Amino acid sequence: MRTYSTQRIITLRTIMTNDSLLGFALLGLLHQQPMSGYDLRKVFATSAMGTFSDSPGAIYPALKRLETRGLVRGTVEISTGIRQRRIFRNTAKGQSDLKAWLRRPVTRDDVVRRLDELMLRFSFMDRTLGESHSISLLQQMIEQISGYIPSLREYLEVHAPEMPMSGRLSLECGVYGYEAQVKWARAALSTYEARKEGKS
Repeated sequence: MRTYSTQRIITLRTIMTNDSLLGFALLGLLHQQPMSGYDLRKVFATSAMGTFSDSPGAIYPALKRLETRGLVRGTVEISTGIRQRRIFRNTAKGQSDLKAWLRRPVTRDDVVRRLDELMLRFSFMDRTLGESHSISLLQQMIEQISGYIPSLREYLEVHAPEMPMSGRLSLECGVYGYEAQVKWARAALSTYEARKEGKS
């Protein structure tokens, strides 16, 4: 596993604080293809990406923040229409920050508090870093979640008698959700393996 310096970890935490998941979602989308703010708004409005934006109006301020920090660059597209389109592209620094975020090792804290972020990272992994990194992320997820589930089950076993029914059932739901996540990740690994065998 790649070793990260303390300074690198601090830098990544700063990136996360400044731009949040919305910023990384924008960098990931712009890595796939340059887009205007309007195009990006449509993606967030018509897909599950909307989870990472508080409102459609949040897209433009986030792009401005990314541009101010030198992570994206907007250029006016010459058009014969009345309205001109400003197209955004990732800069080299934007690409570097995106890849650094994607390469972060999966931790127990990630699976406890940031599963949505892990799935966002996974969604951009193939096109940005390659399938080997996608496979690695899935393997790390399985390891971390599988290590976390026994502690949840132990807590449930010890405290179930004193918990209200709704509390116990809610915790059980959480355990089942993690088990389903592991099942999905293993199935995803099998899909990658079958793809590799088909290419060989």
